[in-house]
Amino acid sequence: MFKKVIFATSATPGCDGAARVAFDLAEKYGAEIVLFHVLGIPGKGDSTQVLDVRTGESVDADEEYLEGVTEELKTTYAKQLAKGPRCRIEIAVGAPAREILRLARSEDPDLIVMGGATRAEGGLFKRGVTGGTLRKVAKNARCPVLVVSRPAASFWGGFSSVLFATDFSRAADSAFQFALATARELGAELHLFHCFDLSHLQSAMAVSQEGIEDKLAEARRRLHANYAAPATAAGLKPTVEVWEGVPYVEIVKYARERQADLIVMAHPVREIDPEVSPFGSTFEQVIVRATCPVASVNRPDKLPAA
Repeated sequence: MFKKVIFATSATPGCDGAARVAFDLAEKYGAEIVLFHVLGIPGKGDSTQVLDVRTGESVDADEEYLEGVTEELKTTYAKQLAKGPRCRIEIAVGAPAREILRLARSEDPDLIVMGGATRAEGGLFKRGVTGGTLRKVAKNARCPVLVVSRPAASFWGGFSSVLFATDFSRAADSAFQFALATARELGAELHLFHCFDLSHLQSAMAVSQEGIEDKLAEARRRLHANYAAPATAAGLKPTVEVWEGVPYVEIVKYARERQADLIVMAHPVREIDPEVSPFGSTFEQVIVRATCPVASVNRPDKLPAA
């Protein structure tokens, strides 16, 4: 299913969980893994000075320095490399999101694996907002992006329980195709989930209980028609569940209940206004809190056939 995986890493402890999953995936499915590190943002003109994204310091990115970074990566991931996966190390200089997307276009991978934050101590990430690099890559990548944000999300035995959470957007159709193909090929359980969002209501009286129940019934009908029927036709026996509440809270709760080891979602196409949602999108909140990897899919360009 996965023939080539790009593991985009900052080589900091914040990426340790993602490294574990990326190398396990490569080993399990016999995939080639491209270990990719973006050194930093170049200086002006012909200068070899680079602003290191990890430390914020200016360094001279000459050939000797690049060789040193390569050796550092080999040391950081020595245990994973010792298992003998087909692995290439690539280093680039530039804005991290742009370089990751550029490499993805040239390598045409089946999956990009990333951590949720560059630094383990995390700043904004610990307050519930993912980094700008992750947001840009997840939004624009042509292939699915698998995010492993916490150490707890990296201890897994493969994909045996897949949760697809939908908002019924067009991008969600692509996310469903990935979830369906993954569950079918790997013989995993498939759980279809939607949460009727109550967080945007001005007050508890903004909609009656009858109104909520009507919304839940309509969502359940759409889940069956749009997703359960195709999954059943593909030979699966999906579960269908619709809850009301705050979407990211309910998605994470349902994932724990079903012991999901993969959550598949569509990445929001539009940027979230910080004034409207200071803690980011539902997708970002799920990444921060989930105890399993979260796959972002919003384009049909590079998806396995279902």
